[in-house]
Amino acid sequence: MNTWRIPAVLASLILALGLAWLTQGSGVVHNDPARNLYIPEQLTMPLQIQVAYNPQHIFFRYRWPAEQAHVYHDMLRFADGEWVRHGASRVGPDPDGTYEDRVTMLVDDGNVPEFGRYGGYITAGAKARFFSDEAKPAEVAAHPHLGQTLGESEVRKYLPASRHDSADWRSVVDAAALQEQRKAGYFLDLWHWRAGRANALGLSDDQLIAEHRLSDGGRGPYTDNWDAERKQPLWMFAAHIRPSHALRWEDVQAKRVDFDGIYYLAETFAIPFDPSHKWQNGDVIPRNLLREGSGSRGDIRVHGPARWAEGYWDVTLVRERDTGQPLEDKMFLDQGRYDVGFAVHRNASGSRWHYVSQPYSLGLGRNADIQALAFTSEQPPWSQSWFETTLFYPGQVNWPLLNSRAHAGSIDIAEGKPVRPRHSEEQLAHYGVEMEFNAAIIRQWSLTLLAGLWLLAGALIGLWFSFSPARQGDRP
Repeated sequence: MNTWRIPAVLASLILALGLAWLTQGSGVVHNDPARNLYIPEQLTMPLQIQVAYNPQHIFFRYRWPAEQAHVYHDMLRFADGEWVRHGASRVGPDPDGTYEDRVTMLVDDGNVPEFGRYGGYITAGAKARFFSDEAKPAEVAAHPHLGQTLGESEVRKYLPASRHDSADWRSVVDAAALQEQRKAGYFLDLWHWRAGRANALGLSDDQLIAEHRLSDGGRGPYTDNWDAERKQPLWMFAAHIRPSHALRWEDVQAKRVDFDGIYYLAETFAIPFDPSHKWQNGDVIPRNLLREGSGSRGDIRVHGPARWAEGYWDVTLVRERDTGQPLEDKMFLDQGRYDVGFAVHRNASGSRWHYVSQPYSLGLGRNADIQALAFTSEQPPWSQSWFETTLFYPGQVNWPLLNSRAHAGSIDIAEGKPVRPRHSEEQLAHYGVEMEFNAAIIRQWSLTLLAGLWLLAGALIGLWFSFSPARQGDRP
């Protein structure tokens, strides 16, 4: 009898069991800031919407839950002679709570047909900012159009036809083609409300998505308050507003907001920064200066007070139905039917850590998912019921991925079949998480398969040794 056989088989079985335990005993879904990975505790959230219009204006009202209001955004704290930044874009929520809440809306009038079927997915291109494989800033800055013409250093949202190859962010079509696309209405209108950088002055931001996320012409509701050369603010509070010329860090961290107080810096009460002032540790100056918007970028305003109370934000935005800017805005016409999509940033999270909706239709006097209420007075009566939807965390899912062989539904997309009848928000959220860890999941699955095959082979070899003729010939 070969005495080594049984110990060898047992050792093989033990090793296979160990490998199986290791591959099953450790999860692959975990936060990894170095790879731009952070999974929110909640993958979905509710959003309520109402829309109303009179002969001149259209009003959008949004209501969503938030544990607390985050209105402080991008703050400069004085510490031992230096101004320390809190609230720059980061992976997941800002630990100091210094990143503002936001609500955004994309609008199309039918000139971007893919949007009505697939929503914001079509704007998520390859190598986008804060994806694990994001493009290098130096490479973007060197790009002839994105870097040298637009002055950008990150890949933001873009529409597929703005690229020769929608999977290659670098393949921007030429300037003439971009201009013709814009004239044909191939862009998405972007309404962008920010709790920190606009709301205090009753303002919003008006942007658009074409070959990049662009701002409308004119002046935005905020500007940078940082002197990069001297590493200090450009402006500070006037003494009649703040005798110390600053806020205090303990107030910023107190998790309470006096919406009627001064928690922001605006150009109407800002004065040039004085480095010789006796600054104290814990003095805080916002890194953004709020100001009145102008031109097309200043078209959207807050209607009434946009406030957080008892666990909910309630925000109403208003804009002229026809702004006279057809290259930057979508006009809301009687009997018009539009495609809309919504997104919310909360819990001090920015960038791609938001919740998004599937696409919905909006009708002005026409049947649609969201029925706008017509009225003739100055104030919307808000007599209709809320339109209620669920937003979801999209994860690292982009348009090139959805159109590739890696996505089983790419055939449906090629045939123009819309996403809403086929997937719930919960399914889309879990798919987004899976794509965050796709490589790790495949690796784990491969190891588990190997362990299973090894275990099966060990068992078969053991049985063969036990019942083979050679084994039986050893019997006395």
